[in-house]
Amino acid sequence: MDRPGLAEFLRTRRDRMTPLDVGLPGTGRRRTPGLRREEVAQLARMSSDYYTRLEQARGPHPSRQILNALARALMLSTDERAHLFHLAGQTPAPARGPRQDVPEGILHLLAGLDNTTPAYVLDAKYNILAWNEMMSVLLGGISNTNLIRSIFADNLCGHANDEFARGAVADLRAASARYPDDKGIRDLVSEMLALSKEFAGIWAEHDVEVRRDSRKTLVHPVVGPIELLWQVLHIPDRDQRVVLYTAAPGSQAQSALCELRRLTPNSYKNSPR
Repeated sequence: MDRPGLAEFLRTRRDRMTPLDVGLPGTGRRRTPGLRREEVAQLARMSSDYYTRLEQARGPHPSRQILNALARALMLSTDERAHLFHLAGQTPAPARGPRQDVPEGILHLLAGLDNTTPAYVLDAKYNILAWNEMMSVLLGGISNTNLIRSIFADNLCGHANDEFARGAVADLRAASARYPDDKGIRDLVSEMLALSKEFAGIWAEHDVEVRRDSRKTLVHPVVGPIELLWQVLHIPDRDQRVVLYTAAPGSQAQSALCELRRLTPNSYKNSPR
């Protein structure tokens, strides 16, 4: 059980809510944002003292019933609820860390995509495990194979402060709870906290989100902004995800990808690893 992590997560979730969100009457101006501790306890049908001890990292090991009650009271999303259980030690962590062996069929998929569809495979700690030729073309080569480092240390395509970066950090926090004993994740978080104020600020918010589909705009030095769909296909048994960058047929983004392909037809070899 991660008592400090659980305490901080409960506090940040409480701070983001208002009495109106949960059907409680407003009581005028408040000295601090969010719900009061006693209000959360009331909603979860537990004593204020018990909840306070949880938020102060000195409470007992909460039962599944308590965790379910807190999830309802704080209106947690599916991902946040899973994170709450991980922090409380209720969902056993896998015996090993994130897997890095990419299924052979996925490697074939990467190699067989059309030559204007960038794609790569990520593990739970955002290491890029495999990629196709067009991904290298889009990024101008892949030298740093951890996407979190690329975003915050290298400021990949100017995205250290955008929604994509925030989602990546929220996903990494969820992974840190799934794999509490993984040294690679702990070291990566420590490194980025020391290196990047942007990362540290987002990490401190305790947001949790397993990455799914979204839109992303890459600013390429040759062809300029390219707005792409970021399609995520999960590989559950390995806790990996295949990421495809797609553009609508006939769109400006597709034309930009074709132009990149034309400008660098033989610059990179297919590079799944």
